Parts: sequence; C-alpha cells; structure tokens
Amino acid sequence: MNDLSTFPITRKWPAKNPDIIQLYSLPTPNGVKVSIALEELGLAYEPHRIDFGANEQKSPEFVSLNPNGRIPALIDPHGPDGKPIGLFESGAILWYLAEKTGKLIPADAAGRYETLCWVMFQMGGVGPMFGQFGHFYKFAAEKVANNSYPVERYRDEAKRLLGVMEERLKGRQWIMGDTYTVADIALFPWVRGADVFYAGRNVIGFDDFPAVMDWLQRCLDRPASQKGINIPAKE
Repeated sequence: MNDLSTFPITRKWPAKNPDIIQLYSLPTPNGVKVSIALEELGLAYEPHRIDFGANEQKSPEFVSLNPNGRIPALIDPHGPDGKPIGLFESGAILWYLAEKTGKLIPADAAGRYETLCWVMFQMGGVGPMFGQFGHFYKFAAEKVANNSYPVERYRDEAKRLLGVMEERLKGRQWIMGDTYTVADIALFPWVRGADVFYAGRNVIGFDDFPAVMDWLQRCLDRPASQKGINIPAKE
C-alpha cells in the first residue's frame, strides 16, 4: 500500500485506496478530459469532487498540488520509477497517461508529435477562446449588455477555431485519422461545452461545421465518454 501522506491534498480529501490514481476534479470541459481518458484506458482511480461553490480549488491543500488553483489535478501512486507523482494541467495529465500506458497516442514518433500539436491547439486556443466566449455570453451578459465587442470577438474566434477543426476532420473519423487519441479527448469536451454549458450552439453556428458535429457525436457515443462526462458525480 502506498503512503500518500506527503501530499497535503490528501488531508482534505483522504484516499480510500491510496494504491490507485487519485483524481481531483469537477465535470467541466477541462475536468472531464481526464476522467474520460481514465475510463478509456481502464485505469483504476478514485475521484474527488472539488467544490467551486466553496472555493475549494483555492484551498491550501489543493494549491499544494496545483499552485495555479485550477482543476483537474492528479496523484499517481505508481509514477516514474515506481514513485508517487502529482500532476496538474489537463493537457499534461492526458499526455502523461497516454505515455504511461502506451495507449491513446500513435506508436510512431512523428504521429505522437502531430497528436501533441492538436492537444496544444486545444490548450492554447480552443479552451481559452471558448471559455472567454462563454464567460461574456452567459456569465457576464449583464456587464457587457451595452458593449457587444467581447461576445463578438470571442464568438468569431470560436468560429475560426471550429473552421480549423472542420478542415482537419473532413474525410477523417478522428483528429488523427483512423485512431482515437488524446487529441480527440482534449477537444471534444470543449465543443460539447460550448453547447450544453454555455448555450452557444446557435450563436456560434454549429450547423456550419458538419464534420465537427459528426465527430462530436462519435466521441459522445463512446461508453467511456458517456461515463466520464459525469465524473466526479454529485455527492
């Protein structure tokens, strides 16, 4: 049995089984990336729900694992050289899990680097831009009621990014062709989130991107996706 007591986060969220992966998260677009990947990989893990309402992501215990105070974060008791490792940033966690298992990434080096490019495309583009769109369109609508610029700016950038994906996915089943990878897992929760979380489907114009919409449905139809998008469950 592994001793995870050196990780202060386990004092606030004790591990029932310290011998399996500990996930600290919430069912947001970034959070479900990791739970979906864990489900796809069949890795045993214990989810811990981080309560944004109580600002738990800013607690000293959580910040001890992720100094940036954002979900998700993770402890793998069987990290490199068999030693526990703590990780944060969803893209980095996805890549770690893929490399750890040798799954959800291409076997050849060139394919892996191309996949990494698309993961970074999500991290640096789709996530931040969709997030800003959602913030101004849904959560700060009253504050910008007399200024259409913020919503228009991020709506247009969301459209542009979907256009990039549309061209990539024409004639492809997945981002990397015939193989489902962490690139798909990184991207699809944000596309889904723009609809179900931000209610922006019509404003962004999802129907203008049929290849993306077909791909999104294929992603959502996977059993691991159907389970992972609801983890951690409400207590």
